[in-house]
Amino acid sequence: MGIDTVCFGGGCFWGVEAEFQQIEGVTSTKAGYCGGDFDKPTYRDICSGQTGHAEVVEVKYDPSVVPIETLLDVFWNIHDPTTKDRQGPDIGNQYRSAIFCADDTQAQAAQKSKETLEKSGKLRSPVVTEIAKATVFHTAEAYHQRYMEKRGLAPNCHAPLLGQQ
Repeated sequence: MGIDTVCFGGGCFWGVEAEFQQIEGVTSTKAGYCGGDFDKPTYRDICSGQTGHAEVVEVKYDPSVVPIETLLDVFWNIHDPTTKDRQGPDIGNQYRSAIFCADDTQAQAAQKSKETLEKSGKLRSPVVTEIAKATVFHTAEAYHQRYMEKRGLAPNCHAPLLGQQ
């Protein structure tokens, strides 16, 4: 089967990356930018809010070990998918909730997962997560990679627990 790739945007990419690094079957993670229309954006560029990019984590995984549905479950539980262009204290379209899918199978799984979450009654507001075809992924600067791990910090920046939103 090989290795598949999906990109998750759930606010600050530091905590998102740290969470996905812990999952068996995830072969690598990388902080970066996706979903915009600016060539080779830097952190400073995307913080302007003008490039259209989201802070994301590129997750490479072995689907024979960890299915996309498991990764989606993790994603929904590590951020607030009901706030538009915001996660905790981070505000701007670069912090939007987004899933950038590599293929139709991922997109269908993401849409089904989103619908299941919306119907679950766990959230007080509608899910605003963008589900889109992956665009060019731009790797973030070296100091953003494995940020939480390098500093010995807890894996989340400001991740809520579902049901407390």
